[in-house]
Amino acid sequence: MIRIGILSDTHSFIHPRIYEFFKDCDEIWHAGDIGNFQSAEELRKFKPFRAVYGNIDGGELRMIFPRDLVFFVENVKVVMTHIGGYPGHYEKRARELIVKEKPKLFVTGHSHILKILFDKKYQLLFINPGAAGKYGLHKSITMVRFIIDGDQMKDLEVLDISRN
Repeated sequence: MIRIGILSDTHSFIHPRIYEFFKDCDEIWHAGDIGNFQSAEELRKFKPFRAVYGNIDGGELRMIFPRDLVFFVENVKVVMTHIGGYPGHYEKRARELIVKEKPKLFVTGHSHILKILFDKKYQLLFINPGAAGKYGLHKSITMVRFIIDGDQMKDLEVLDISRN
């Protein structure tokens, strides 16, 4: 059993509530637009950390983190990328990645809109944790935590707090 925390679009801002919300997590995943190296390092020092770069991330972050990640946690295959769209409206690259890799969990960011759906067509759980930073059109800061136990994903919780 592994506890996972997911966030995206921090844009160089690490909200203090991240530490409380993710304190019992075994890993943190960042779905891109980290913003700067210092933010990535801060999260890496806190918990084991996986990330993909986003469209605002510069060369330093692009040298450290890949565009896409494909990995297993317990018995769940995960695909993570920054710009992915959402079920029924995937970006072309993301759809091709999903078809090729056949993940059970697809994680993306970019939209700043929290969205968690089961995609019946591809038989996967789709998670976009929204935006955890203070830049963008979103009205609240959101992030997600859940448990992967064998091939099951369960106990999903959302932190949704005002940006102010």
